[in-house]
Amino acid sequence: MSPRLSLRQAERRGLRLWPVGIVLVLAFTTAILVAASVFYAGWDLLGARELKPERRIDSKTLFDLVKLAFGVVAGAGALVALVVAYRRQRVDEAGALRDATRLHTERFTTAVSQLGEESAAVRLGGVHALAGLADDAPTRELRQTCIDVLCAYLRLPYIPESDLPEDATEARHTYLALREVRHTTIRLIRDHLRLPHDHQHSWQGHKFDFTNVAFDGGDLGGAVFSGGAVHFHGAVFYGRAVNFSGAVFSGATVNFGGAAHLGGADFSVGTVNFSGAVFSGGTVNFNEATFSGGTVNFGEAVFCGGTVNFDRAVFSGGPVHFRNAQFSGGTIDFRSAKFSGGAVSFGGAVFSGGTIHFEGAVFSSGAVDFLGSMFSGCTVSFAGAAFSGGIVLFLHAEFSGGTILFASAELSGGMISFKRAEFSGGAVDFSSAMGSAPIGLIPANGSPLPTGVILPPAWQAIG
Repeated sequence: MSPRLSLRQAERRGLRLWPVGIVLVLAFTTAILVAASVFYAGWDLLGARELKPERRIDSKTLFDLVKLAFGVVAGAGALVALVVAYRRQRVDEAGALRDATRLHTERFTTAVSQLGEESAAVRLGGVHALAGLADDAPTRELRQTCIDVLCAYLRLPYIPESDLPEDATEARHTYLALREVRHTTIRLIRDHLRLPHDHQHSWQGHKFDFTNVAFDGGDLGGAVFSGGAVHFHGAVFYGRAVNFSGAVFSGATVNFGGAAHLGGADFSVGTVNFSGAVFSGGTVNFNEATFSGGTVNFGEAVFCGGTVNFDRAVFSGGPVHFRNAQFSGGTIDFRSAKFSGGAVSFGGAVFSGGTIHFEGAVFSSGAVDFLGSMFSGCTVSFAGAAFSGGIVLFLHAEFSGGTILFASAELSGGMISFKRAEFSGGAVDFSSAMGSAPIGLIPANGSPLPTGVILPPAWQAIG
């Protein structure tokens, strides 16, 4: 087999083109079947029953047969030309794609080499070059490759400012330059996620892997996560806030949880801000995360179908704020979470649907605050939760249809307070709770139970 023939066969396989002989046979067969179908349909519509036999063929009929023969030959030639032109077009398109891919690869190699330079200015150029390459990428896979490299750059070892020696001036200058490059990378990702999904430069729907990234700031506010997945496994947030305010989650999965060997995301000092974000189908996952000092802020966020998952999270000092958030169908999951000092605040939140799960949660000293919240259809479940010292406050809350369930909860201490709460509907059910009555459950001095609060018969109203 000659090298030229082998090359042609390889190109044909790459383009998934059948041999031309087979294609022509199939094309002619299809053409004959179509012509026969059209002839039969016309024959049936005209109501013809049989052909009129002719003993002799005159010159006019002979001339018509000759024209028909030439027409068939011309049609066959046109069909062959069409097949050949189509194959040539496919080959030309494949060649253009190869040329574009070759040029992309050359530019990609140059941009990646810039990321490895010592100069921060050259690295900045490499970051912008990669973002431009992603915009010009001839295929979605090549665009994802550029995004992967930008995310991989953020995953490189990074020493936060708090770990630098106080007298290391040169090291601090190096850190500030590197931080500028990293924040620029985050900003470019945000800007592309803000573009409409149908925009040619939009990165919505792609995968972003921030596993183990050290964040000491950055702005992802207004980014739209409408598909794909964003991973923050094992991410660490230092000092400055990471801003997600105004972000939209309408189908994407954003995962802040970590694999068991990574210990989850660590919010030791930093702040993650989701204030004003919109959740209409997306998922933000904090399962097994550890909150020992940092802050996660969902203030004034809107939940109309999205899910925020804190399953098995540990709260030992870091607050999570849902103040003034609006829930009209979203789900917040704190199943099996442990509260040993941390605080979760839903103050002023409006619940007109959706569900908040605290099933199996353990409250040993932490606090969950629903101060001034409004419940008109939401379900909050503390089924199976264990209270040995934690606090759950519903002070000044308004119930006009929501349901609070403490089924099978173990109450051996702590406080659950509905003081000054207003009940015009809805229910708070302690009927199957186990243990002593929680302190501050209802108003002091033997005041009557509010309508909708259901206690076991042996319990007393304790102020």
